[in-house]
Amino acid sequence: MAEIIDGKSLAKKIRMELKEEVEKLKSKNIFPKLAVIMVGDDKASKVYVKNKSKACEEIGVEYEEFLLKDDIKMQELLDLIQTLNNRDDVHGILLQSPIPKNLDINKAFNAIDYRKDVDGFNPINVGKLVIGEDSFISCTPFGVIKMLEEYGIEIEGKNAVVIGRSNIVGKPLAQCLLAKNATVTICHSRTKNIHEITKNADILVAALGKPQYIKEHMVKDGAVVIDVGINRADDGKLVGDVDFENVSKKASYITPVPGGVGPMTIAMLMHNVVKAAKLQSK
Repeated sequence: MAEIIDGKSLAKKIRMELKEEVEKLKSKNIFPKLAVIMVGDDKASKVYVKNKSKACEEIGVEYEEFLLKDDIKMQELLDLIQTLNNRDDVHGILLQSPIPKNLDINKAFNAIDYRKDVDGFNPINVGKLVIGEDSFISCTPFGVIKMLEEYGIEIEGKNAVVIGRSNIVGKPLAQCLLAKNATVTICHSRTKNIHEITKNADILVAALGKPQYIKEHMVKDGAVVIDVGINRADDGKLVGDVDFENVSKKASYITPVPGGVGPMTIAMLMHNVVKAAKLQSK
């Protein structure tokens, strides 16, 4: 049976360390602050935003929320981002996705000052990640790497397979694994014979948004399986992209859903906000 990678307790440990760091910063008159912009009324987004505000409260980061109507004009959104870019008391800016289809999310991400881009989506941060410079790394990939490191899982020289090529998870995670000297393959909806590729993975990351897609026969004995997916099953339960019950019999390590990657994403967001505050105070 696989060892469970407990993202929940690891995230708690990281938040406790950050809390101490925030207290030290406050003693130097630096008060880390996150501004969150949410456009529209997406139910899942509301839950995520609430979790982010709770995490800020827990570690002592100041928090400000901007709730915009879904019929807002693009220019109004860009104007708000520019205002926050110019505010010295705001260290991190996060635009909660998705946003309504009539708005250009890439244009919005590009408008966020890369020094305040705690989500790591501005092209400057993406480019810095690719060429190996210090940058803000998007929070889910950052959380995955942190989990592997904390559990002492060797990345260098391993075959890593990432299923999913989104700008939020798949692509940046592939870059992070490459930076740690893994041999990386990205699979996606057009990949042929996907199970032949996944069977060679020492580290398999599922980030495709299909409930329990990864089955036991697709996984190599002793593989490390990271499940980034979060889906609502027909019975209303939350499940990942991995058939946890059966795959866990074969893997050496596995992340659960919920309680795996999710809490780590928010912990790494907090890490990025604190990092931004430190960099800007210099």
